[in-house]
Amino acid sequence: MLTSYTLAHVIFYKTIHSLMMVGWGGNNGSTLTASIIANRNKITWNTKEGVQEPNYFGSVVQASTLKLGVDAKGNDVYIPFSDILPMVHPNDLVLGGWDISSLNIADAMTRAKVLDYDLQRQVRSELEGLQPLPSVYYPDFIAANQSDRADNVIPGNDKSVHVEQIRKDIRNFKVNNHLDKVIVIWTANTERFASLIDGVNDTADNLLKAVKDSHEEVSPSTVFAIASILENTPFINGSPQNTFVPGCVELAERHSVYIGGDDFKSGQTKVKSVVVDFLVNAGIKPLSITSYNHLGNNDGKNLSAPQQFRSKEISKSNVVDDMVAANQILYKEDEHPDHVVVIKYVPAVGDSKRALDEYVSEIFMGGRNTISMYNTCEDSLLASPLILDLVILTELMTRIEFRTDEKAEFAPFNAVLSILSYMLKAPLVPHGTQVINALSKQRTAMENIFRACVGLPPQNDMLLEAKVQANRQ
Repeated sequence: MLTSYTLAHVIFYKTIHSLMMVGWGGNNGSTLTASIIANRNKITWNTKEGVQEPNYFGSVVQASTLKLGVDAKGNDVYIPFSDILPMVHPNDLVLGGWDISSLNIADAMTRAKVLDYDLQRQVRSELEGLQPLPSVYYPDFIAANQSDRADNVIPGNDKSVHVEQIRKDIRNFKVNNHLDKVIVIWTANTERFASLIDGVNDTADNLLKAVKDSHEEVSPSTVFAIASILENTPFINGSPQNTFVPGCVELAERHSVYIGGDDFKSGQTKVKSVVVDFLVNAGIKPLSITSYNHLGNNDGKNLSAPQQFRSKEISKSNVVDDMVAANQILYKEDEHPDHVVVIKYVPAVGDSKRALDEYVSEIFMGGRNTISMYNTCEDSLLASPLILDLVILTELMTRIEFRTDEKAEFAPFNAVLSILSYMLKAPLVPHGTQVINALSKQRTAMENIFRACVGLPPQNDMLLEAKVQANRQ
């Protein structure tokens, strides 16, 4: 144990960790699994661009640096993000999960059409032995066009039986693989929003009773979240639906189990959070933000249904709220930019999502400024590294405790892990806490918590030594 800065400490011990994915056979799950195997075995493959080597680009933890301080000459010193504290390495993760499709992960990888053929060929034999566990399938929560995939489901309609089966799956996976910890991540289909109903999902006890009664408004993702919480297993929601209804959050807090969500922030929304932050902080007033997307993977197919699209629309639309609220000079109370999000399913483009954005802003003396952006996002190749970041940081947070002063006892963080906001589009935060969407603030929050664990003060960029004039003789 290392105590530091008297405010935070982190527990050091060697453990074996697992990532279990709900939707393991989807594009993200199969891509991530194949990529970890390629990295683990140092597999190279041929493309028309030449020989490619495996990497973890796109992962904050594995492929970015943070500023440690300055050296004796005043030069900035940077270290790999993963070196600030002891973190799990992706190559060491044991992988497993559930899927409504019975395809093994090799066939799921082929179906996804994400990775180059030569790489697929080399990892196929190892992936063929990986078989998803049966998952939960409630047709009302996902698009009807997904029914042809649902050939690997937990039988029956009793949701309490489903919760118990998932709990058993987690326990068996830990025992069979000699694991110390498991993190569960939802990377399955976007669901419709569950209706919030008093007496059903408003409290933990009511939610557990609703599961026992197999209430129609208990979603598959909430079932997985409940099962994980009851197994003392952190659960992260990577899709935009309201998995964490109030009763689910209360249940996590009651059991002191970490949860995080919602929706992976991989492409267009991440750029939007940067652009709007820049404009507002520059004293420029965004009047309208129009976002158009088309994609051809199964996520796009599922989102072609109106109720599932509405979940995604909500998660994308709220990303600018805190930045707008921070500037009362530009915006009056309750004033917001017009914000429109459109998503269309175009099978021909596959996993290569197209994102078009237009920002119209008011500038000096009634002028108008328009910024148009076109972004081609390899959807699963951007989302998969985020899954790694989420599981690695969540595991690390299970070993960090803090206190507000020297007389207080060390304690874990709130069950709602807002530190994960950098990777999530509609970040879940503790009740009554302000949501922060500005990317730079989210990144700084992560860095400063980890710096406190090693006795470093919070990071700032004042650079007073470069701004204060030296005393003259």
